[in-house]
Amino acid sequence: MGTRKQRERQADLWIATAEIAETPGHAFYERLNELFSEHRFDARLEHLCRRFYRGRYGRPSMAPGVYFRLLLIGYFEGLDSERGIAWRVADSLSLRRFIGYGLDEKTPDHSTISRTRRLYWLSTHRAVFTWVLKMLAAEGLLVGQTVSVDATTLEANAAMRSIVRRSNGQSYEAFVTALAEAEGIVEPSREQLARFDRKRKKTTSNRDWMHPHDPDSRVTKMKDGRTHLAHKAEHAVDLDSGALLAVTLPAADLGDTTTLRDTFNEAQKRLQMITQASAPEIVADKGYHSDAVLEEMDELGIRTYIAEPDRGRRKWGGKVAEQRRLHGNRRRLRGARSKRLHRKRAELTERTFAHMYETGGMRRLYLRGSQNILKRLLVHGAAFNLGLVMRKRHGRGKPRRPKEPISARILLIFAPIVHFDAMLSSFRPIRRQLGRPLLHSVLYPEALTTA
Repeated sequence: MGTRKQRERQADLWIATAEIAETPGHAFYERLNELFSEHRFDARLEHLCRRFYRGRYGRPSMAPGVYFRLLLIGYFEGLDSERGIAWRVADSLSLRRFIGYGLDEKTPDHSTISRTRRLYWLSTHRAVFTWVLKMLAAEGLLVGQTVSVDATTLEANAAMRSIVRRSNGQSYEAFVTALAEAEGIVEPSREQLARFDRKRKKTTSNRDWMHPHDPDSRVTKMKDGRTHLAHKAEHAVDLDSGALLAVTLPAADLGDTTTLRDTFNEAQKRLQMITQASAPEIVADKGYHSDAVLEEMDELGIRTYIAEPDRGRRKWGGKVAEQRRLHGNRRRLRGARSKRLHRKRAELTERTFAHMYETGGMRRLYLRGSQNILKRLLVHGAAFNLGLVMRKRHGRGKPRRPKEPISARILLIFAPIVHFDAMLSSFRPIRRQLGRPLLHSVLYPEALTTA
């Protein structure tokens, strides 16, 4: 009873399709397919990618809808590599159903995914990203009144030990060995080289060094203080809805003030294409503050809410226009609206980084080349925007997120009580007599019965 005999069971040679045990499909992916059917996702993609398919000969190809669904799975499931996406889809019945593959069909291999990614142009991925933004506009989730811009670093698929000189291709180890021998160390060992390299003053400049297999990566100081080869991802976010308007991948050694214009212009171009209007306001942190940025935004007629770093008292020397722009930005920063916008910037812009790179699996890259990486980031950004549509329609933006966590309901119930306790904190005598017993009796009712 309740046990299973441990015996070897020979698999059947033939089995009817009707006898195969079917599992219920994932509700999130089924509703996402319904959304795609409503907006004719596959037909639009096949029309967009028709130039990449010729005739009926050669290797069997993968449909455009399948390719983009596979990259969407990488975002929703938090898979960092295309090999992981291929294995996950082959192992899951619900994901097979999502991409439209039956049990008798072999799912795409990781080499097929990477080959298709290299085949499709970057403009094709941008078109898919723009098409999802149009879907947001149709759902009323795109306002575009205020745009926030921020950037983060992504760890490249390249090691510092493999960098070479740009001039002659000399490796780092050979370079340090030559320096050690010039100092009188004859045929130094690896321990001696490491000791010598630690003591010398290092200046690993991107002008002199590069990675031979990922020349687009740059030597960068990461958020945790480590020096690594990295890429820089910059986002433009609609602060009214939280939608991602643009994703760019400039060189990691470029400053924020240098890359702001391209990202903001790309967001403006998409807003004008979709909503026939442009954003009149921009919000950014201290890293984007400079006279050149304020001048560019003033020429475009954009109101700036860019946080100003403490540089001390400035001597203008007759620069009336620069002084007027800086004081205008400073005056706006002191207002209540600026404080609200910067709170929303810290929440909504950082949320895109968290979803795309932390839970989305792209903080540590497994691709090389800025174009290959940007193709994947654009599809991740489209998936993030699709999550906004799914959250509005069905209450959840990702398949692994519960619709209403229990902890959220508990906080919703006890929030008024905690707020009342905080109000009594300023009246200590009343709190001792009323506040604590009341809060304690509500949060711990079993204490009353035991007493």
